[in-house]
Amino acid sequence: MTSTSATQPHQLTALETAAAIRAGELSALEVTVASLERAERLNDDVGAFVLLAHERALTTAAVLDANPRAAAGQPLRGVPCPIKDLTLVSGLPCRAGSPALDDSPVPFDDGAVTLLAGAGSVMTGKTAMPEFGLPCYTEPEGQPAARTPWDLARGAGGSSGGAAAAVASGIVPMAQGTDGGGSLRIPASCCGLVGLKPSRGRVSPGPHAVDGVALWTHGVLTRTVADTAVALDVLSRPWPGDQFLLPDPSTGFLAGLDQPSGPLRIGVLTRPSNVDATVHPACLRAADRAARVLEGLGHHVDVAPAPYAVERWAAFIDLWSVMALAAPVPEEREHLLRPLTRWLRDHGREVAGLAHATALADAQQLTRDVAATWADFDVILTPTLAQPPARVGELRHDDDPERDFWHQAEFTPWTSTANLTGRPSISLPLHREVVEGRELPIGVMLTGTLGQDDVLLRLARQLELADPWPALPVECPR
Repeated sequence: MTSTSATQPHQLTALETAAAIRAGELSALEVTVASLERAERLNDDVGAFVLLAHERALTTAAVLDANPRAAAGQPLRGVPCPIKDLTLVSGLPCRAGSPALDDSPVPFDDGAVTLLAGAGSVMTGKTAMPEFGLPCYTEPEGQPAARTPWDLARGAGGSSGGAAAAVASGIVPMAQGTDGGGSLRIPASCCGLVGLKPSRGRVSPGPHAVDGVALWTHGVLTRTVADTAVALDVLSRPWPGDQFLLPDPSTGFLAGLDQPSGPLRIGVLTRPSNVDATVHPACLRAADRAARVLEGLGHHVDVAPAPYAVERWAAFIDLWSVMALAAPVPEEREHLLRPLTRWLRDHGREVAGLAHATALADAQQLTRDVAATWADFDVILTPTLAQPPARVGELRHDDDPERDFWHQAEFTPWTSTANLTGRPSISLPLHREVVEGRELPIGVMLTGTLGQDDVLLRLARQLELADPWPALPVECPR
């Protein structure tokens, strides 16, 4: 572990933070105070938080410090870990990035919040997100845009953009988020972080929420593969009534990271999957860099075929728009919704019962077809995004919400395939490149086979060791 005598708390990973607290080198209260102070200082610049829970966080930290005997069962002891404002935290409002919802406190915690708290983490606040998590940028009404600390003129991505901004700027080492179409992996790429969308059935939405069309899942944003693995150990607990269940690896995800494994078959795909889009040369170079490192590690690398024809992605549009329509917006507050949300909800109203059933069936058939198309590969490598981090406002088109939607699709042409098919998928900050005078992170994405999250994490760990990335931007805000 990095010595805390030479390292500030904001430079530590989640596992390093927990280890320092267990060893008595730091207290949970010291770490929490430092995190809250840094959040206060930087939030106007990076737009990470919509709410800081000072009293709650400080009380939690003090209780942890007063009960050192509980440390053995708490792998995230004292680790500041805010919660995305789409996830319920008892006693706090959950506005999901929308002015159409009120700020009444909710009565209970979502399961992910319960599990993270049980692991010893400290909930420091609610992180920013776009309205209902629908856009891939985080520019909520009445709030600062979430920005990547690599270049404050550019967005942090979305929809877990506030979470990514908090981790990448050193406010916290880990932040909870969700991923329904790329919402962890997109901001991971924009902010130089690790973002894993687990397999469908790996992380339950329970005990209160249900799977629905099963596109989304809880997860975290971190700076290291090990931190992501320990979070998956914490979150991958089933709740009664789960419809999708996967067995955990016998060793646990963190313990299994360095287990030996034979060479994998890696398929490289740089052609956009869901829309015709131009891919920036930096993103192509990122994928090529990852492929060369993987070959050097002894893996078999070859070109992968496109998983499906572009027009077959229509199932995602129908399912996504019905999800937007399902948001609990009172009729008298519909006018407060932003244009993109209204456009998606209008589209959702046009998806009748039979059309929705057909979209579900099409997504399930797509899952079978993708499995057959990629049967010769263990993992598919793509760029995470088709472009470097976008400038704030660049993807947003309030005067033409349909264009807004398709502009986003062109920016994120690979991420939603894993949501449709349930496969695990991880973005890694392997590459950096100077774009318009600023060094920016360029993510690469590995998408595995359903249920093989452990295989994907081991491969990600191998890449991290072979070609390490910086823990924080060189010019990280102070």
